[in-house]
Amino acid sequence: MFQNMLLIGAGGFLGSVLRYGSGQIMLKIFSSNHPIGTFFVNILGSLLIGLILGMSEKGSVITLNWKLFLAVGFCGGFTTFSTFALENINFIQSQQFMISFLYISASLILGLAAVYLGFWIAK
Repeated sequence: MFQNMLLIGAGGFLGSVLRYGSGQIMLKIFSSNHPIGTFFVNILGSLLIGLILGMSEKGSVITLNWKLFLAVGFCGGFTTFSTFALENINFIQSQQFMISFLYISASLILGLAAVYLGFWIAK
């Protein structure tokens, strides 16, 4: 049990650090007030979790320890639902309803498609 928590914690640490770094890079590339960084990491994280879990279904490709480290820890730390929710609240409070609607819709549709694509690639 303790080993599992360490694996998840280590993966979460790496995922969080990469999320922060990716967000900073996205800000430099797309100097925009729109949440490009959050959108990018959430879609990429969705693809990664699809790949990881798709490969783990093959049995020997990804062990339980790697699954905990990568899927639960890394992807859990890399993606961010709370920031996504906050960004949408900010859009709504500033009466940017269409941007919020598009952001939510694109995140859900592309996130689900990315997970599916990850599973498909893993097969």
